[in-house]
Amino acid sequence: MSHDTPAASTFAPAAIGVIGGSGLYQMDALTDPRELRLDTPFGPPSDVIFGGRLAGRDVYFLPRHGRGHRLLPTEIPHRANLWALRSLGVRFLLQIGAVGSLREDLPPRHIVLPDQFFDRTSRRREHTFFGAGIVAHVGFAEPTSAALRRIVAAEAAALGLPIHNGGTYVNMDGPAFSTRAESETNRRLGFDVIGMTNLPEAKLAREAEIATASIAFVTDYDCWKIEEEPVSVATVLGHLLANAATAKALLARVIPRLPATADWPEHSALDTAIVTDKSLWPAETVARLRPILERFK
Repeated sequence: MSHDTPAASTFAPAAIGVIGGSGLYQMDALTDPRELRLDTPFGPPSDVIFGGRLAGRDVYFLPRHGRGHRLLPTEIPHRANLWALRSLGVRFLLQIGAVGSLREDLPPRHIVLPDQFFDRTSRRREHTFFGAGIVAHVGFAEPTSAALRRIVAAEAAALGLPIHNGGTYVNMDGPAFSTRAESETNRRLGFDVIGMTNLPEAKLAREAEIATASIAFVTDYDCWKIEEEPVSVATVLGHLLANAATAKALLARVIPRLPATADWPEHSALDTAIVTDKSLWPAETVARLRPILERFK
């Protein structure tokens, strides 16, 4: 294992991570821009990590699908991505992505900050760092950080953006979009938006003791709204690229408002989660999870 920069000092302000997609590899406002190529025990991350400084904070951007959008949702190395960010001292994470709307009152280009997820994924074994001799069960009743969502919602409102704080994000595998029957079923179950990526990131962030918020940009009405054109790649990408500038403006306001100290409930999620007695922890597993277990030494 190696990476191009040492882990952040315990006494340094907590770093901030951004996982995004098209058009969100970095921000013009960043100073000291650099590219980091990291290796992890779970393989390489999706791409290089773009680092820089903003408002006195280290900020790291990671394109979840790789530059040029080269990875399917089920090919994204979520564990590698979150391990890499945590090794850089990231304790606050903003997940930016596209979602389909399951509600009439959530039209394209509105922004949703989900406070709940529903899991329809099939690769859940890859959505945890634990196993191999160490068992942990993190609390996940509130999967995103209410405090972080409040900051994002306030700054979005200040920019005059159509923001909705709360809602349920149903996470499907993809890569195909929903059938109309699936879309109608998700609507009847009361879900608000549908996407393919944010839940695994949120689960791993909780295990890595990172506070996270999902900033979901609505790009379409899935396929339930028959008077609208069914969702297509062209529709999604068109809205995503148009929203890139909006996302950058929002991040530029949110990042300076994040606390320097990582002392929210999410930052101690493992305190009551690890079941296996420390005396039984395999050395190899401890080494693999070094950024996550370091404070338990």
